Amino acid sequence: MTAPILATRDLHKSYGALMVTRGVSLTVAPGELHALIGPNGAGKTTLIGQIMGTIAPASGQVLLDGADITRLPPHRRARLRLARSFQITALASELSALETVALAVQGVGPAPLRPFGRAARDETLNAPARAALDAVGLGAREAARCAALSHGEQRALELACALAMSPRCLVLDEPLAGMGHQEGAGIVALLRGLKRRFAILLVEHDMEAVFALADRVSVLVAGQIIASGPPDAVRADPEVRAAYLGEGAA
Repeated sequence: MTAPILATRDLHKSYGALMVTRGVSLTVAPGELHALIGPNGAGKTTLIGQIMGTIAPASGQVLLDGADITRLPPHRRARLRLARSFQITALASELSALETVALAVQGVGPAPLRPFGRAARDETLNAPARAALDAVGLGAREAARCAALSHGEQRALELACALAMSPRCLVLDEPLAGMGHQEGAGIVALLRGLKRRFAILLVEHDMEAVFALADRVSVLVAGQIIASGPPDAVRADPEVRAAYLGEGAA
């Protein structure tokens, strides 16, 4: 069996008497898109925080390519090329798309951050930034300010920032949040194009997108994984249908 790129082992986290993650173990294999679904309050945000290093687990491990990164801070995980997008878009409105992605390249590079005026002329930053913009269909928009981009373009720009890090694994937190049908379809097509190129952990509420994209689906309910497997098997699981999808799920 192929060793996973990303793995969690028996992660626990509580806040007082509230247990938020309870023994969560999951893996993401090379080239796999593993979707994590669950109702609001299931513990998905806490789990992402534990994976990315913004929340320390009470116990358990997070592994990247077999190495224990449980105690590493977020910036060290980023330098190991564990990349993420955020549920709520947070971009510097006055920067251009190219400048935004170039900053992501610079942030994970070996050299310290430089004055932006000098960095902006550095093709060692701009070349991979342009390649990432091309990969998400924003090559023609490199000079556009972030504030001038549509919501769908901003979400694609966040993906470009993640891709510019040459990631080992992408953790995508609700990339379809707040999108209409047309913009959402564009992001789904983009994610379909990224499959097999990267290991991807996708956290998403859009069930149509999840079951169209995922190689494997895990269901988190009340801090525990209650089912994990191929999409059709998870969708048919009676416990999943009762706890989350509902009896009307098709």
